[in-house]
Amino acid sequence: MPASASRLDPAIAGLLKRDPAGLFPAVAQQYDTGEVLMVGWMDDEALHRTLTTGRATYWSRSRREYWVKGDTSGHRQLVRSVSLDCDGDTVLVQVDQHGPACHTGRRTCFDNRSLPAAATEPAT
Repeated sequence: MPASASRLDPAIAGLLKRDPAGLFPAVAQQYDTGEVLMVGWMDDEALHRTLTTGRATYWSRSRREYWVKGDTSGHRQLVRSVSLDCDGDTVLVQVDQHGPACHTGRRTCFDNRSLPAAATEPAT
């Protein structure tokens, strides 16, 4: 389980909505192209580390530990900005991605399995 003591600014922590495990999704997006790279999980401490180090830091639910994107692979995410969504339950981390973002070696986690979806016309 993530660390319970947080160094996150209380003003920021008060805006966040977390799941029962204290986590919230973090969407990583390439800052200059808008390409969605991956989704990870954060808790208050991971967000604090991301905001203060400039390196995207996530909580691994399977390994039960923090991981800084690129520490083992070299495929770093250098943080350009972090935004909180309107509900306070998701953060958008705009990064400069160096190398693939996906653990499969692909640039993004979202380029391999498109699902069939009905196309609709724009509202007039």
